[in-house]
Amino acid sequence: MDWQTPEDTAPASFVTEANARAITGKPPVTGAWREGDPPGDRLFVSIGPRQLERGGSLPSARIAYETWGELDTDGGNAVLVLHALTGDSHVLGTPGPGHPTAGWWSDLVGPGKAIDTDRWFVVAPNMLGGCQGSTGPASFAPDGREWGARFPYLTIRDQVAAQAAFSDQLGIERWAAVIGGSMGGMHALEWAIGYPDRVERVAILAAPSISSADQIALNSVQIEAVHMDPNFESGDYYETDGDGPYRGLALARRMALLNYRSPTELNDRFQRSWQSSISPLGAHGRFAVESYLDFHGNKFTRRFDANSYVLLVQAMNSHDIGRDRGGVAAALARVTARALVLGIDSDRLFPVPDQQLIARGLTGNIDGDEAVVIHSEFGHDGFLIEHELVGPEVARLLAG
Repeated sequence: MDWQTPEDTAPASFVTEANARAITGKPPVTGAWREGDPPGDRLFVSIGPRQLERGGSLPSARIAYETWGELDTDGGNAVLVLHALTGDSHVLGTPGPGHPTAGWWSDLVGPGKAIDTDRWFVVAPNMLGGCQGSTGPASFAPDGREWGARFPYLTIRDQVAAQAAFSDQLGIERWAAVIGGSMGGMHALEWAIGYPDRVERVAILAAPSISSADQIALNSVQIEAVHMDPNFESGDYYETDGDGPYRGLALARRMALLNYRSPTELNDRFQRSWQSSISPLGAHGRFAVESYLDFHGNKFTRRFDANSYVLLVQAMNSHDIGRDRGGVAAALARVTARALVLGIDSDRLFPVPDQQLIARGLTGNIDGDEAVVIHSEFGHDGFLIEHELVGPEVARLLAG
């Protein structure tokens, strides 16, 4: 099952014939975890009805999550790990029934590792609106049908408010640390601003204080790719007897991968090589980099849901910590947690200036006015791949 290792956590590589055979056949209508599927290592907790920032509501919601380690009697060793856009609660573990991929941060979380589960009680929820067990568009609405496109609009703040309600249900009043990268870093930052009394430490990895116009533009074309798939059916595709919107979702994923990886990595690994002996110069062959994107786009459709993808990308677009708080600087001034801010020098999705702005506004930043900047050829996904660089920085935060 090596092909199920999340591509975000491994360097780009050539697609072999064995890789291609592993995903032969059409993808399912949705790659969401559904009721009746094996739960794997998931646990579930209800967080009740939700009133949402932009006026929508959910009559009830639940959060799927996983844990590692043991909670101290005083509850003081709980660490919240928050996943990125297409991640889930399976931070640590093998692929198997209920879990289509291996743990996405198994190099950082575990006994004796940077986030040491012999010391810390680690909790990882699937975000609200996701498709791996938490309430989202593929979940059933009160009328017995999937929510689909009827699912209400979510913001980053809505998702963090759901995480706070989830924390209440677990009986955790204060997190020893909240750690997240990319979209999870948006959540971690929002936690530190919106719930300062509940966060002792915060790690913000490869994430911005706002989603910029450039980032929103990149997201918009991904959303349009999904919407333009004729099998999207305005989001009402779950009961179709035909194909689901996997072509549009795969295309959106291919677009995203170009933002997650750096030009240097793709150029160095693939150059202008061909996928096979058939020429891509008019003979219907493929360049190796095209096959790489196609394979991972198609693989993605087997573990994700098109409606969730659109909903979560729109939530990323909502990210603006200064909204209704007097601006970004005023929002950052609310943070009381000891903080780590980390950027990646080759990140073209959320460039280093985004992290430097955050670092300058946090009085508790462990590196003063500076963000930690790691050197990586892997671009944005470096926070998932460069465990030997990221791990010591996270450990440094947890040691204080």
